[in-house]
Amino acid sequence: MNSRAFLTRVEEDWQVRRPDLDASPMLRVLRLTRLGGQLQAQLDRLLAAHGLNAAGWDLLLTLYRSAPPQGLRPGDLLDRCAVNGPATSNRIARLSALGLITRVPHPTDRRQAYVRLNAAGTALVETLLPEFLTLEAGLLRVLNPAQLTELDRLSDVLLDHLEHQDAQHT
Repeated sequence: MNSRAFLTRVEEDWQVRRPDLDASPMLRVLRLTRLGGQLQAQLDRLLAAHGLNAAGWDLLLTLYRSAPPQGLRPGDLLDRCAVNGPATSNRIARLSALGLITRVPHPTDRRQAYVRLNAAGTALVETLLPEFLTLEAGLLRVLNPAQLTELDRLSDVLLDHLEHQDAQHT
């Protein structure tokens, strides 16, 4: 069953089971959740073909786009990654084991280290990035420029709202 048929079925089920409730917020969130899952599944297939997952790719991209020559400390890396999570040290260890990043000791503080892309990591990013961006563009190809602008605007509104709510609860 495709997503549209599934959502229609869920909506009809709620209308039968609880016609007194407005299930439209649930359906909108479900639609966004399924959309995110579909997008991520497409991206994951490409990354898996290169031995990566989304979190590892995000870390590689972060080092590629924003690390100074000496690299970034793990805490700074976490602040700059798009994929959040406490498992940064696991990601670093995995990418190091794959030979894509290097840990460099801090020159004056032995308790700290920098993480940076090595030649193999840089080569992988430079090879895979155009293909990754082409895939992302293809996933959004069905939307015209005005729709993409509106999608960006609405996504920003919703992200700002959710981040504000999250900040109030922490």
